[in-house]
Amino acid sequence: MTRDPEFERERLTELMAAEERRFVELHPRSAELAESGRRHLLAGVPMPWMTRWPGAFPVHVADASGARFVDVDGIEYVDFCLGDTGAMTGHGGAGVGAGAGAGVGGGLAAAVVRSTTMLPSEDAAWVADELHRRFGMAKWQLTTSATDANRFVLRFVRHLTGRSKIAVIDWCYHGTVDETLAILGPNGEVISRPGAIGPQVDPAVTTRVVPFNDLDALDEALAHGDVAALLMEPALTNIGIVLPQPGYHEAVREITRRHGVLLIIDETHTISAGPGGCTKAWGLDPDMVVIGKPIGGGFPVATYGMTDELALALDPVLHGHDADVGGVGGTLAGSAMATAAIRATLSTTLLQVDYERMIPLATRWTDGVAGAIERHGLEWSVQQLGCRAEYWFCRLPVNGADAAAAVDDQLDAFMHLWTLNRGILMTPFHNMALLSPAHVDADVDVHTEVFDQALAALTR
Repeated sequence: MTRDPEFERERLTELMAAEERRFVELHPRSAELAESGRRHLLAGVPMPWMTRWPGAFPVHVADASGARFVDVDGIEYVDFCLGDTGAMTGHGGAGVGAGAGAGVGGGLAAAVVRSTTMLPSEDAAWVADELHRRFGMAKWQLTTSATDANRFVLRFVRHLTGRSKIAVIDWCYHGTVDETLAILGPNGEVISRPGAIGPQVDPAVTTRVVPFNDLDALDEALAHGDVAALLMEPALTNIGIVLPQPGYHEAVREITRRHGVLLIIDETHTISAGPGGCTKAWGLDPDMVVIGKPIGGGFPVATYGMTDELALALDPVLHGHDADVGGVGGTLAGSAMATAAIRATLSTTLLQVDYERMIPLATRWTDGVAGAIERHGLEWSVQQLGCRAEYWFCRLPVNGADAAAAVDDQLDAFMHLWTLNRGILMTPFHNMALLSPAHVDADVDVHTEVFDQALAALTR
């Protein structure tokens, strides 16, 4: 995808240099801590993604509450990143942050004490009932991350179908799952996604990849008869927001059923569409659903659900002497702490009333960005999915490859740093904003103003 030369790159380079200097001047204490971290932390940070932020070093956080956080230099920020959805409820969400929880067994604080008993708590049944109510799946299990949930359901579908391959969407992301770190190469071949570290095997051995919104390609990929399941987001979010075309999901369901392929919907990010994600909002009919980090209000929890039919077929492998060595589970999965965190979150936030607040805020954010783009005559665009929104440096893409081709690393870094230097945190991977129940109109309006100023600086 080509981009129109709407401003001089020399101008962008000059502006970026000025913002980099400003960042260093604003964050002396973060600079000191970053230097200390480089002594014994791999890449200088406790988790590699923390290197993705613009600037000479990451900002170090001192405190966070609701839709804001304060760094170690005393600067307060409006947070539209929210841990890349992990803190979608806002930092210290009502039930989780207070440590009260809703559980009969004493809430979250008490659950922490007994978190490693490896026995079910009184919250477990409540959590499963609530997940069933929201997403429709009959039976549920808990994990420590959406990555684990996706790994486990892939084991299950291979066991159930006897087929070895998994189908995924081109430029998808489903955590650190080997089968999903694959894209289509220039000749339509399956290759490792750029940046994938040490793939266990050639991804072409395990995976078939199809473009989003391409039904013919999906039909052709599944016709080989070796695909156990299609794992997909109902809308792409991790390469930027790409929405399905009309009738796409209905056709996907028909094609998967015709080829005997199970359908897994990953709602980890698309829960932005409503309390039951796109599955409920769009009336989808998957065989399995995965949902990760937002349901724990910041705690490392995730879950997966399935139909009664699949649960009955899997029942024999989930009981008995070998249940702990099947490659599914984990000592801390389903712990008292995990179930209490989910109960505290889902009983107090991410409710319909919250979405009735969050989605209009996201629309306000989208309208503000769209207005600025129009005022400055740029061929950019903005997309919204519930309480999630994102702008593009091009016209709206229709699939992951278009979205990937539209990435402009230099411009991304500038926009992120410009907003960061003015007290706004965006998601570091692309230009996404997430609206939480804690955001207010003024937070959105500040972003609109700062965004408009950035475009004015670029185009003058």
